[in-house]
Amino acid sequence: QVQLVESGGDWVQPGGSIKLSCIVPESLFRDYTLAWYRQIPREREFVARISRDGTTAYSGAVKGRFSISRDDARNTVHLEMTNLLPEDTAVYYCNSRPARDTWGQGTQVTVSS
Repeated sequence: QVQLVESGGDWVQPGGSIKLSCIVPESLFRDYTLAWYRQIPREREFVARISRDGTTAYSGAVKGRFSISRDDARNTVHLEMTNLLPEDTAVYYCNSRPARDTWGQGTQVTVSS
């Protein structure tokens, strides 16, 4: 069973920064585009993705503020989040793109003063 483990979530003030990490099973990390998503009240929305060759893409809401990267030696995908806004508050998840049915527990990011 695929197990994804997200970490790094915290409370942060508006304008602050935080870095999330996700340990990905090797088979998924090696063969698939990886992505970050976030759970907002009514849906789980796409945030950013990185393909096997390192090509990245972002949602319009985070482009220019977030950066996704991958550490091939540790089967880990990161999400560097800067200039955070209160509307970035959410539980953040990683998965493949398109997403598989199994999700990790997510990591909570709260942006408030």
